[in-house]
Amino acid sequence: MKHFNFPPQFRQLYEKAVALYAEGKQGADSFFTAEEKAWLAANGMTPQHLYDYAEDHNHYGGEPGFEHALAIELVRRDYFLNVQHGRASGVTLDEKKLPAKTDTVRGIAWLPRLLPKARAKLRGELPPSLMFCCGGDRKFFKEHDILPADFLAMLARHEKDEAVVEWVLGKT
Repeated sequence: MKHFNFPPQFRQLYEKAVALYAEGKQGADSFFTAEEKAWLAANGMTPQHLYDYAEDHNHYGGEPGFEHALAIELVRRDYFLNVQHGRASGVTLDEKKLPAKTDTVRGIAWLPRLLPKARAKLRGELPPSLMFCCGGDRKFFKEHDILPADFLAMLARHEKDEAVVEWVLGKT
C-alpha cells in the first residue's frame, strides 16, 4: 500500500464510481477490479462507500462531493490503520436498532441517530443500506455548521457521546 498516493488514488476511484453511476451502472461490487477492491480494503473501505458517494453525487447536485468524501475517508482510514491496526471489525450495525430520525437529544434533532451511525462509519461497521453523510446527515451538518470529517474525528477522540453532544451544542 502506498500511503503518500492515497488522495490521488482515492480521487481516481471516486471519479470512476461517479462516471459509472452516471452511465447507469448499478451495484457497488460491479464498479471496481479485484485490485481496486483490495486497495479499498487495505484502506478500510468497501466498494459500497464509493458507490454511495457516487449515487448521492449524481442525485444531489454533486453532494457530498469529492472533498467531503476524501476528508471523511481520511479520518476513517486513520482509525482503521492506527486504532484497528488494519483489521476490519467483523461487526455490522443493526439498522433496526438505530434511534428514529425524529428523536432528539438536548433539543437537537437527528443527533441520537447520527451518533451510532457515525461510530459505525468510523469502525467500518455500516451496513450497505446506510451511508454516513447521506442527505439527512448533510442537512444536520449544514444546520450546525459542522464539517462531517470533524464530527467523525470528535467521535474518534471521545468514547462517550456526551462530549460530542456538548461540542455540537457549542456550535449552535
